[in-house]
Amino acid sequence: MKKVTGLGGVFFKCDNPQGMNEWYAKNLGLATSEYGATFEWRQADDPSKKGSTAWCTFPQDTQYFNPSAKPFMINYRVENLVALVDELKKENVTIIDEISEYEYGKFIHVLDPEGNVIELWEPKDDLDQDKEG
Repeated sequence: MKKVTGLGGVFFKCDNPQGMNEWYAKNLGLATSEYGATFEWRQADDPSKKGSTAWCTFPQDTQYFNPSAKPFMINYRVENLVALVDELKKENVTIIDEISEYEYGKFIHVLDPEGNVIELWEPKDDLDQDKEG
């Protein structure tokens, strides 16, 4: 079973998320919104399949990274989140929440051995691919 298939996103806390987004837009050319930026791409082994990677700023007081006290969180793209969670439970990995499902995919949060929150994401684009060019 494939586990991680790619990087889904990098999320980090900052003192001024809007200012950071503006700085990255002005100085590095990121097409930012109030949440950050999205990088779209096509899969190397099947260019008909699209994907995306998120880059997001969060305020210092965000609760989204809890219970980790770290200023960042990495999101990994995965296949078959339900089966992966079953495997992680067998390995006694700390599962923070239950699988949540949205129009853009399924998510769950786990902790690594050093207390970093990891967001696992089974993207909707891996389930229902847009086959347009």
